[in-house]
This record gives sequence, structure tokens and C-alpha cells, in this order.
Amino acid sequence: MSFVAVPQGSDFPIENLPYGVFSTAGNPKARVGVAIGEQILDLSAVVSFYPESVRNALQATVLNDLMSLGCDAWAEVRRITKELLLEGSALHKDAALQARALVPQADAKMHLPANIGDYTDFYSSIHHATNVGVMFRGKENALMPNWKHLPVGYHGRASSVVVSGTPIRRPYGQTLPVDGADPAFGPCRLFDFELEMAFFVGGPPTVLGERVSVGDAAKRVFGFVLMNDWSARDIQKWEYVPLGPFTAKNLGTSISPWIVPVAALEPFLVDNFPQDPAPFPYLKHEQKFNFDIKLEVDIKPKATGVATTVCRSNYRNLYWTALQQIAHHTVTGCNLNPGDLMASGTISGDASDSFGSMLELSWKGTKPVPLGGGESRKFLQDNDEVVIRGHCSTEDGLRIGFGSCVGVVLPATPFE
Repeated sequence: MSFVAVPQGSDFPIENLPYGVFSTAGNPKARVGVAIGEQILDLSAVVSFYPESVRNALQATVLNDLMSLGCDAWAEVRRITKELLLEGSALHKDAALQARALVPQADAKMHLPANIGDYTDFYSSIHHATNVGVMFRGKENALMPNWKHLPVGYHGRASSVVVSGTPIRRPYGQTLPVDGADPAFGPCRLFDFELEMAFFVGGPPTVLGERVSVGDAAKRVFGFVLMNDWSARDIQKWEYVPLGPFTAKNLGTSISPWIVPVAALEPFLVDNFPQDPAPFPYLKHEQKFNFDIKLEVDIKPKATGVATTVCRSNYRNLYWTALQQIAHHTVTGCNLNPGDLMASGTISGDASDSFGSMLELSWKGTKPVPLGGGESRKFLQDNDEVVIRGHCSTEDGLRIGFGSCVGVVLPATPFE
């Protein structure tokens, strides 16, 4: 048992130990930490307990160096961190060291956990893809012919990935309010969230021309975060033909600050989503790499201050696994770097209250979504706060959580 108090229902018991990057008012330098209960263990303060080979990474200002060391190093760091937090450990017996090494989360400012060199967003939920297809193409052509043969994705904008708590401003852009008429320019009217998860790539950099096989891909997954892929639907509809999303997606993408390692999620492995037709051999794997992660989205208007849960979904709804995403991403020889971010795409279930976007929940704006306090929404309004949460749990009370991914919609900046 951890000597650090872990409140009942905490996302961060000793079985979790997620990584983040934080600073404090008293020490503004960004540093690597591990969440435990309501505290952060500052790894730079206890670095002497770790092997020489990982010490520089634990004293860095981002997690890229630790990510690059590979899965054996991750396992060793996790083992030692857990031992340090157990009752009777050297840290437990040293009150002065505890005072330096344990920082209340309430006193910390969280930062992006890594320098994100590249960001790829997939489209891997069959329920989301089907819903969108039905809306725009009809039931007979809901899924595009390629969808069940490969993990569809696109390269997003890494520079606009931000940490939870960063406000997101409603964008301006071109839209087509009336089909067949001239386009218009102005603030986005159909602003949306997308419930997603993402993983950070780890291991040494690969070289151009080198593939990562589906069998080796698990060694490349450092850990998972929550994600809100903010989307300007009306801008997207006008601009995406023929090359896909552009400015409708580059306005901001929020991620939660704590990266939950795969080791913490292993007790929650479930069967991979059944795939029919069978994928090509380079995408086939027997290893389970799907997780029972419960996800929910709240919307809280500023006017009422009342939060309403509008979506309850689950990571297990994804058709394509992270291993298949990596294998397909690199089948051409595309090189990977530690700190690259790969997102799931919107995670929707088959029930209407599990749809992971307002586009689906309001069914393209035809059904208002009721909120507490007498409000309703078809799409997001200015000053709405969107909160995404995720956790795994067992019947005996173990909870592994991700914290939250939060963002407030700010009004568009007018053109002078």
C-alpha cells in the first residue's frame, strides 16, 4: 500500500502512476512527475534511486527522452517508482525528502507532457463512421469502401495541440450556408467537440523506409491520454473536398495532462473488436490491445453553471487497434519519433447517448440536446465548458483514471 494517502475514488492509486510535466509558483521549471492520490512525485527530486541510464530523462523538462528509452526502461522506472511509494520505503522514512519530492496537485501547473513532433488522427470507431456516413450519404453507403480494410486517418497539426485547461477560441472561416449558393465568411456556427483518446509513441526513432510490424507495435505505445478534437463542422463541410480536414481542425486539440502507461491498463484488456472482412496479413494480430475504458463528456454553460453529461462511451468501441494504426502508419516506411501523438478518432457507441460528438448527438442539428438548468444545445455556444473524463474500474473497487480534459469555448476574435 502507498504511504501517500489516496482518497476513495481517486483516479491515481499506486496501480496507475501516470506521467506528466508540471511546475509550481515556487519552482517555475517544468519537470517530470508521477501522480499519486492528490500529490505529484517529482522524479527529479528522487532521481538518485534510479539507474544512471534513465536519470537524464527523469530530469528533463518533457517526457520525450524517457519515451525514447523503450519499454524495458519504462518497466524499470515504473517498478522503482512504485517501490518508492510503498510503506516502509526509503522515501517514506525520509521526511525531508518527502517535503521536496511530493507536491500537491492543487499547487501545480500542468504542461504539455511532450514535444509533439507529429500528430495523426485516425477515424477508427465504426459507430461514428457509420453515423456520419448515414447523415451525409445514406444507410446504403454509410461506410466508404476502404473503411473496413485499413485504419483511415489524416495528418493533423501538432503545433495546436494544447494541454487541458487551455481555452479554445471559436474560429472564423469559409462556409457554405446554402448548398448551391456562394460561400460566406464569418465565425463558425457549428462548433463541436469530439470525444477521443490518443497515445504517445515511444522507443528509439525509426528511420525513413523502416516499418514497425503489428507484432512489434505494442513496444511503441508509451501511454494514453484523453483528447478533445475540437471541430468546426460548417467550415469542415465546405473545405474538406478533395483533400480532407484543414482549418476546421487546426484551431486547437486538447489533451489531458497525465499519460497513463499501458502497464496500468493491462487488467482492463478486452477482446479486440471483431473485424469482417479479415484484414490484410500486415494488420492481423492475435494480441489483445483493446481496453475497457469508460468515457464521458459534460457540457457546462457559463450562464447556468450546471454540468450535464451528454455522452457515455467506451474505448472498446474502436474497430481498429493502436497496433494496427501503427502498422498501417509505417507500412510505407514512414518514420516515427518518440513523442509523436496518434489519436483514435471520435469514439461513439451504438446507443444514442454514447455518440461522441454534437454532430451525432443532435443528428446534424435536427435534435436539440437537453442540458440542466433549462438549456439545450445543437452545437457548442460561446463560454460553454466541455469536460471529458475517462477511467477503468473493477468490481472490487480498483479505479485507474485519466483525470480530465477541459476546455472553454471563447468568442471568435472579430476582423477589424
